Amino acid sequence: MNNDNMYAWSDFNDAEAQQSSFNLIPKGTVVPVRMTLKAGGYYDASQGWNDGYPTQSPTTGAVYLAAEFVITGGEFAKRKMWSNVGLYSPKGPTWTQMGRTFVRAALNSARNVLPQDNSPQAAAARRIQGFVDLDGLEFVVRVDIEKDGRGDDRNVVKTAVEPDHPDYAHIMGVPSKLTPSPAAPTISVHQAPASQSAAAPAPQAPAQQRAPVSGKPSWAQ
Repeated sequence: MNNDNMYAWSDFNDAEAQQSSFNLIPKGTVVPVRMTLKAGGYYDASQGWNDGYPTQSPTTGAVYLAAEFVITGGEFAKRKMWSNVGLYSPKGPTWTQMGRTFVRAALNSARNVLPQDNSPQAAAARRIQGFVDLDGLEFVVRVDIEKDGRGDDRNVVKTAVEPDHPDYAHIMGVPSKLTPSPAAPTISVHQAPASQSAAAPAPQAPAQQRAPVSGKPSWAQ
């Protein structure tokens, strides 16, 4: 072993200085992420939780998925956020409903399924074999801000961005599924030359030379 290394863990004057903490990502920023789950070792066969991913809080009894979100592109690439995905709470069904809503949206986002699509293919895309299918899922989220346990602001993820969001296709690099709004028809109005007097309009062409009038503008015929 190099003798220089002998002092690495006794004298820290030459260690690199700790960098200042990152500024918060602005609330509402839309970013692509990869979600990884930390196995919590909680099992409940009656719920189909057989893979050890859920975590149970020792204080509240709530069960959740402990998720880490790594931003995979853009200005904030490699930044990390942490949030819990609710599975069960002894206080009532709200925690469960919020978790199921988030997972549904995350699957829609990851698999490019519109939220209003109820086709058999879309229904299949919203099914998983287990929580392992969510571990490593890549999709788009909207960044939020909340207080941590010490009262400091931190970035969190509460909302997945689905394919009906205008920025989704660009971020994911896929064709947009949004239907463009039809453009309103325009009618071109012929203007007389400036040299023509407004008080003395040009003589009309003989009746037999004029196009028949249908009662509709040309774009509607």
